[in-house]
Amino acid sequence: MNHEIAAEGITALRARIFTFGADAAQPIHHPDGLVVMRGGLIERVGDYAEIAPLLDPAVRVTDHRPNIVMAGFIDPHLHMPQTQVIASYGTELLDWLSKYTFPEESRYHDRAVCDAASRFLLDTLLRNGTTTAAAYCTSHPQSVESLFEEAARRNMRITAGKVMMDRNAPASLTDTPERAYDESRALIQRFDGVGRLSYAITPRFAPTSTEAQLEVAGALAAENPDMAIQTHLSENQAEIAFVAELFPWARDYLDVYERFGLVRRGALFGHCIHLTERERASMAERRASAIFCPTSNLFLGSGLFDRQGLQGAGVITGIATDIGGGTSYSMLVTAAEGYKVLALRGERMTAVEAFYWMTAGNAEAMNLGDRIGRIAPGMEADLVVLDPQATPEMRHRMQRAGNLDDELFALLMMGDDRAIAATYVGGHAAYLRRGTGLPARQHGEAYAGSPAEEAAQAQQ
Repeated sequence: MNHEIAAEGITALRARIFTFGADAAQPIHHPDGLVVMRGGLIERVGDYAEIAPLLDPAVRVTDHRPNIVMAGFIDPHLHMPQTQVIASYGTELLDWLSKYTFPEESRYHDRAVCDAASRFLLDTLLRNGTTTAAAYCTSHPQSVESLFEEAARRNMRITAGKVMMDRNAPASLTDTPERAYDESRALIQRFDGVGRLSYAITPRFAPTSTEAQLEVAGALAAENPDMAIQTHLSENQAEIAFVAELFPWARDYLDVYERFGLVRRGALFGHCIHLTERERASMAERRASAIFCPTSNLFLGSGLFDRQGLQGAGVITGIATDIGGGTSYSMLVTAAEGYKVLALRGERMTAVEAFYWMTAGNAEAMNLGDRIGRIAPGMEADLVVLDPQATPEMRHRMQRAGNLDDELFALLMMGDDRAIAATYVGGHAAYLRRGTGLPARQHGEAYAGSPAEEAAQAQQ
């Protein structure tokens, strides 16, 4: 037999595989699948019975059955310095920033504080199955350095940027247009495109930037036409009214960013709850992305995201945790809350749509759809292993799951970090749930039952 897949550098996973083709209407399911990875990329994917005979006998296959392997989750909007103000009581957006966020971010002049936060954040993301994120750091360059250096050690795909902010914030956090430009440019030169790191031009939001600072943000964008941009847009009504006072010449909130060349493909606009028809049309035309942050929007009482209206207008959308206005690091919990928000608007989201959004959809929102978000040859080998029977309650529910759609929906609504059996980054295990004990088997070795199956049998 011709064993055409050599063993050198190979990582191979056997499991149920669920991924997507071009869109959510094209789910791909291999009930007994095999993913072969080499050099950080996916080399082969398909039915185990078809690929296994091609493997060199020396290849060791890690058997995750009956768990489900998907592309790693992607979080396109979170705040690296807000891990210790998550779940802070009782205010709306602008008050929340001044009462909790700004005092916390003032601590990030200390590199030790940055390093501790970076380690905690990335550890937590991996434990929740998230392999890629777009992160706001603080106005301190060392916060960006810390996050990028920690991400590089883990080979994670991270997009991040120094917050640009020169007004309506404490003096300990404000910079100047000149400093914002110089410090951002230095970070771009040092980190952007190094390994799996990418820089995002990051004016926090219009209320905290003067026109002069937005002008230098636009200059950075013009100098780096393919670079990500991240900011906030139309989160709540008080914010929108404040923007109208600060920029009386603007037609609307988005127009502020348009004026300075900040609305384009790969621009990530967090929230986008209260957009006008003109704003939606402009975002669609310019291929900018609107990022839904359901737990944050509910927690701060900001409003209900109009997915149907935005997508109907042609706007690219994503879904994100928004840590720490958001209240969970889990993309499963986030999407489950998103389901409820949409239900309040009279819209239903299927489990297939939700998992598409967390993977391929968010990759598209971040303009990374050619690299991540799907399990296909040539894509980066970031994967999450999901255990639909992770808790006694989930196991009990799954006994009545009538089909895959039903199982996925129950997993979505009941799952959290406990449902993450393993997370792979660049083809290598970056997180294994305690007690998961996954043996690597040679591909021809008999299957004696996965740990999940053995656990289920023990409960019977």
